[in-house]
Amino acid sequence: QVQLVESGGGLVQAGGSLRLSCSASGRLFSNYGMGWFRQAPGKEREFVAAISWRGGTTDYTDSVKGRFTISRDNAKNTLYLQMNSLKPEDTAVYYCAASTLRGGSVRGRSDNYWGQGTQVTVSS
Repeated sequence: QVQLVESGGGLVQAGGSLRLSCSASGRLFSNYGMGWFRQAPGKEREFVAAISWRGGTTDYTDSVKGRFTISRDNAKNTLYLQMNSLKPEDTAVYYCAASTLRGGSVRGRSDNYWGQGTQVTVSS
């Protein structure tokens, strides 16, 4: 049973920063791609960022490029999302995702393992 637990969300003013963390348990963390998705009120869940199983390859949606950084610490079984220069349109529930395929990516897949989500609210 894979468990993903997010933390680090909160309320921040526009231009501020937050760092999200996702603690993983239940299998060998380092063998699987990980990522972050978000869902704003009234909208579908969307891809934000992904990182390969070794951390050597990252991928971002265009709206966060240059502002967000995804990273992972395989020794700590933890995934991170550093969010800088936050905008009101970044307001959403942010979900951690883990690939169900060894070496696979989370992007474009709905069969990922999912965390429960953490709320990020950016005020203008």
